[in-house]
Amino acid sequence: MLKHQIPTTPTNYALWYAYVGQSSPELNRQLDEVVNQYSTCPPSQGERLYQAYLSDPIELDVIELRQNLDAMVTDLSQSLKDTNVDANQFQSKINSNVERLNKIENEGFSIDEVLSLVKNLVSDAADIKNSTLHFTEQLAHAQSEINQLKVQLKKSEHDMHYDALTGALNRRAFNKDIKGLVEQNPQGLCLIITDIDHFKLFNDTYGHQLGDQVLKAVARRLGESCHEGSKLYRFGGEEFALLVPKSQLGRARQLAESMRRSLEKLVLKDKRKDQRVDNVRASFGVAQYQDKDSDSTLIERADKQLYEAKRLGRNRVMPIT
Repeated sequence: MLKHQIPTTPTNYALWYAYVGQSSPELNRQLDEVVNQYSTCPPSQGERLYQAYLSDPIELDVIELRQNLDAMVTDLSQSLKDTNVDANQFQSKINSNVERLNKIENEGFSIDEVLSLVKNLVSDAADIKNSTLHFTEQLAHAQSEINQLKVQLKKSEHDMHYDALTGALNRRAFNKDIKGLVEQNPQGLCLIITDIDHFKLFNDTYGHQLGDQVLKAVARRLGESCHEGSKLYRFGGEEFALLVPKSQLGRARQLAESMRRSLEKLVLKDKRKDQRVDNVRASFGVAQYQDKDSDSTLIERADKQLYEAKRLGRNRVMPIT
């Protein structure tokens, strides 16, 4: 953790303890991949891996899931106690019957007495069988509930970090990642903020459904251009942000320019109105981390460049060089 400048929070400690313990090869593989991209582990990535492989529902803050887990544990605990009581009682009966068997051998019992003893043994065995069968059924039911909870937990974890409409990482993930990168590994970090030009016209002209399709298409096209550790986030509304680690302003600007040109080639069709949408344009602002920058100052400088691109006529990348 010191080597990769990982904050020593309980979540991070648990994650890296599991990494060193090599309890999950897939966890180690994904964590190595993240570190290779960022030279550290951004907070949102660390939390994602923690939830995926260490699965703490409290971290997800899903009250209903926690209540379900508590109820299931309580039921299993009670069933286990009941089964243990029955087992102890069965053990006492076995001991008693063993003593009676010894008496049969030493003192001699009648056939009726022997048959009575055998009947007692059979009855007691049936009782413990029913008790353990009930517990087994409880375990099977619990396993089914656990499988359902796993699906819910996975969905909740995904919803925490991804935008439902576009599939891009959301603002919450962005806030965590930019803060973590600025604090841990800021050298060469660049931020690109882009805004779809005249997006309101898409909604006013074609309706909100097609507006949503535009957002999805833009996010998909921007995501396809991400490489070398860069990540796409929905910044808010029709704005997107990209964090580009271990880069420099010129390279980040070239990336933004290639994205701008790629968006110009987007073509969408409104099948209901038989209309063609091919005028998707976007403006970009780019900034690189500077000494003593905070996450807010870096965002502010990228946002100023975006505003300048809008002021100069839109559909361009700023700064120019």
